[in-house]
Amino acid sequence: MPSREIVEAFAKRLEAGDFVGAIEQFCAPDAATYENNAAPVVGRDKLAAKERGVLAAFKEVKAVRIGPSLIEVDTVATRWIFSFTNAEGATRTLEEIAWQTWRGDELIEERFFYDPKQLGR
Repeated sequence: MPSREIVEAFAKRLEAGDFVGAIEQFCAPDAATYENNAAPVVGRDKLAAKERGVLAAFKEVKAVRIGPSLIEVDTVATRWIFSFTNAEGATRTLEEIAWQTWRGDELIEERFFYDPKQLGR
C-alpha cells in the first residue's frame, strides 16, 4: 500500500511538469500503462521514452489534479486535466481518470480512462 506522502509526491512531480522524473522515481522496472483499452506499454524505460516523445511533440504540457487522490489499499484513483500546447500556441485539454495499482511505494500499473473525442476538439 502506498503512503499518502508517496502518492502526493508523485502527483506534485506531475503538477510541476516533471513527467519523466515521476516515471523514473516512482514506477517499478516492470510497470505497465494502458491508454483506455489499448495494448500496454511495459517497462519503466519504455514508459519514460514514450513520455519524452509526447513532451517533444508539444511546446508545453501541464497537469492539474482535480480534487484529492483516492487511496484504497493498493489502488489509487486521481482525476486530472492535462493541457497540451502545440508550437503554434493552440491548446487542447484532456480530462482523465488515472487508475493506479501500487506495490508498496512503487507504481506497477496505471490505466488512463478518458474520452478520446476530447483530442479532436
